[in-house]
Amino acid sequence: MSVELDLTALAVWMRGVGESVVGDLTGTRVGLGQSNLTYRIDDEAGQSWIARRPPLGKLLASAHDVEREHQIMAALQGTGVAVPTTIGVCTDEAVADVPVFLMTHVEGTVIDDEETARSLDPKVRRSLGLNLARTLAQIHAVDIDAVGLGELASRKPYAPRQLKRWSRQLEESRTQDRPDLDALTDLLREHVPAPDEIALVHGDFHVRNVIIDDSTGEIRAVLDWELSTLGDPLADMGSALAYWTQAGEMPGGMFTASTLDGFPTRAEMAAEYLRTAGRSGQALGFWHVLGVWKVAIIAEGVYRRVLDNPENAAGATLTAENIQAMVDHGWDVARENGLAS
Repeated sequence: MSVELDLTALAVWMRGVGESVVGDLTGTRVGLGQSNLTYRIDDEAGQSWIARRPPLGKLLASAHDVEREHQIMAALQGTGVAVPTTIGVCTDEAVADVPVFLMTHVEGTVIDDEETARSLDPKVRRSLGLNLARTLAQIHAVDIDAVGLGELASRKPYAPRQLKRWSRQLEESRTQDRPDLDALTDLLREHVPAPDEIALVHGDFHVRNVIIDDSTGEIRAVLDWELSTLGDPLADMGSALAYWTQAGEMPGGMFTASTLDGFPTRAEMAAEYLRTAGRSGQALGFWHVLGVWKVAIIAEGVYRRVLDNPENAAGATLTAENIQAMVDHGWDVARENGLAS
């Protein structure tokens, strides 16, 4: 798969911001992400960096903002949250026709398929799952005003903001009529919880967006902050649960590595998060349903971008049936949590 960057021009820019690039650069697309495109960049001395750029084709307003992603990750340097060291944002049109965010490469493993997860000892799988919950609590403990993120986004009640934003995203990327997805939207609007505290919310927190030590399950870096905002911290836990498929479940195209022996259940992860963060889980069911709803809308957007431009695909291919299964799963979670009968 081609690298949609001019690596010669990128090397010039990198040297200009103080990076000791040796010789020519090479690049390789990494990860299965189908939102911002991610590349590993190597020089002739074996040094490595990570570059991120928006996907190809027409972009939705406010989506795929790598400059904002850089702002957030730069602010988190020194907070204890595990993030790569940021280099900067390149806006040189000789490199690409869009901004390109550059950061250091962090050695470790990304659990982006079931085969990689199988290579882990079951004890490491359990440690990883619980570390995800603890890391999320650590992100939510960041003093947003002290690190300069207090004006990152609105501090108005988060659930209505999410419902408005993702309903709009659905309308702009819809590939077909989905009346049961629309009905799930209505259900969520009927069950909006009272506003809680405001914290930094990652917005897309799951096991494929972290780099781990595969011998211990320690999280070395949290990636993909493009959806990060200010909001209710339970929203992040709800999204993490939405991505965490359990044994016996096959919610259409969802990641299944977490069904392997050793990984904690959703209930165990939620309990570890609530214990570490010192929060009540009273509204967590709502946020879990909203997380599944949002995953289905994100999948619809990915499906739309791939239909528009097949070069945006990476690895697994979504289908309309996959997305429908996600919607069905959302209704199952709503019933489990008493939001629907």
